[in-house]
Amino acid sequence: MKWIDRAEARFGHLAISHLLHGIALLCALSFVLYKLNPAFFELLLLDPQLVMQGQVWRLVTYVLVPSIFSLLPFPEWLNAAFFVLFLSWMGRGLEEAWGAFRLNLFCFVTLVGITVAALACGTLYAQFMFTQVLFFAFARFYPDTQINLYFVLPVKVKWIAWANAAWLCFQFTFSDNSFRASLLAVFASYFLFFGREIWHDLRHRQTVAVRRQRFEKASARDDDETLHRCETCGRTELTAPELAFRVARDGQEYCTQHLPKPSATAL
Repeated sequence: MKWIDRAEARFGHLAISHLLHGIALLCALSFVLYKLNPAFFELLLLDPQLVMQGQVWRLVTYVLVPSIFSLLPFPEWLNAAFFVLFLSWMGRGLEEAWGAFRLNLFCFVTLVGITVAALACGTLYAQFMFTQVLFFAFARFYPDTQINLYFVLPVKVKWIAWANAAWLCFQFTFSDNSFRASLLAVFASYFLFFGREIWHDLRHRQTVAVRRQRFEKASARDDDETLHRCETCGRTELTAPELAFRVARDGQEYCTQHLPKPSATAL
């Protein structure tokens, strides 16, 4: 988009290379400190009251809390290791596809949106939503990449993304305002960067579908659109493919069974 191009031309030199790699390493460090002191995560989480008291680092550090829970009964260290490795892997892919500046800008815009939503409506889902939007961005660039879900089940990224999106939309109906506000912030950030591209893709697919429909309609032939029809019996090459057809001297087409005999020439 043009506004991103202008911003990159002016501020591109300020981009932090390997940003998500750095965040992943800090997540690993925070998990180690958490194991040494179980209260450590409490120093990083977003808390509006403590932010108002001067602990402004919480506006950013909540993204450094790794996910240590999963649907399967894995130990915390395994969930944390998976989170760190997966975040680093996504970061490499996103930076290769986008470049450092655009990835930085995407993370910054997303962080601002989620933080504002969290401060206004609740902070419970802030860190979770930040990870989700990164995954959606990754799926946009690498939809057919296959990963082993829970190290076992091979699944393409796009199917996980669709299932995730469906689950989030379902939860939007039944969850509290904190979840709704965070999810809206995520979608706003995602469509800000990908909305125009998605709209162009939809228009292109619609154009292709219309052209395909026109082609199929033009290609379909019924009895009224046959190439050959006998003037006497009405049979065509479709209803009687074994017949041969000829054009008589009167200019009409006949099957060989009803082809008029040539008249005798008067002497």
